[in-house]
Amino acid sequence: MYRTWMRYFSPSPVHHRLGLVCLGVGLQHGALPPVGPRTLDHHVAVVITAGTGWLRTPDGHTHTVTAPALLWLTPGTPHHYGAAPGTGWDESFVDFTGPSVTAYTELGCIEPQRPLVPLTDTAGARAAIGRIVRAARRGNPLLELEASAAVHELLVALRHARADTGPGADPVLAALARDACLPLSVAQHAARHGMTPTELRTAVRRRAGCSPKDYLLHIRLGRAKELLAATELPVAAVARRVGYDDPAYFSRLFTRRVGTAPVRFRRLQGRAVPGGWSDRVPDPEHPPVIGPRSSA
Repeated sequence: MYRTWMRYFSPSPVHHRLGLVCLGVGLQHGALPPVGPRTLDHHVAVVITAGTGWLRTPDGHTHTVTAPALLWLTPGTPHHYGAAPGTGWDESFVDFTGPSVTAYTELGCIEPQRPLVPLTDTAGARAAIGRIVRAARRGNPLLELEASAAVHELLVALRHARADTGPGADPVLAALARDACLPLSVAQHAARHGMTPTELRTAVRRRAGCSPKDYLLHIRLGRAKELLAATELPVAAVARRVGYDDPAYFSRLFTRRVGTAPVRFRRLQGRAVPGGWSDRVPDPEHPPVIGPRSSA
């Protein structure tokens, strides 16, 4: 016995311009019939939240699927899978497509080369899928908008839930973030971790979806923006604080990546943060406010 619920959508061309659109969503439970062999023209994320089953890949290998797990069904790739006979599994699926798929793939959120991905948990993914399910109520005029936003959220949630990038699983990224503003080359960062530059590139791309250079640059520029917006340090001092001994090179790099020169960025930000500056993460229960609190 099994239970199934599903809805399918037909987003308009303007919805496709949102970057990602949801084509369908489903919730299924029990000893479901096998799927495939078949080939689709869009992506599907199949999230297994309980139970076991199997996945047969195009190379002829049959893999055991144990929840929590993610099955990636990608366009043009044959797939064949099913729940274990008798016991079955709990599954949710989301069909999606759109031009942003390419960027999400480059960033490591979609992994065509890994059709079976172990997960640490499925809470985030289930929350995003739940939003699509609720959006799918009959007559909802914002269905495509709400579903599109939830697909973006789903891809991020699945990236967070990947078993090889769970909490505490990224000491290399943590160390790079800590040391990002030191005037070190990628090769020097690699040596500090007992790795070759190639090994470091592989590790960072696997975990962050980008090269070590881009990862370090992202952190450095973020810190530079904070210093420009919240302090009156000269640009040369800001450059040194974020690891650049040559202020002219820093200015050219900042301008190229941010789209405006450091001096103009500071002017646009007003040079000061109302109420002062803090590196502390705000308490969600007591968020910072601008101006006097209301006595009401």
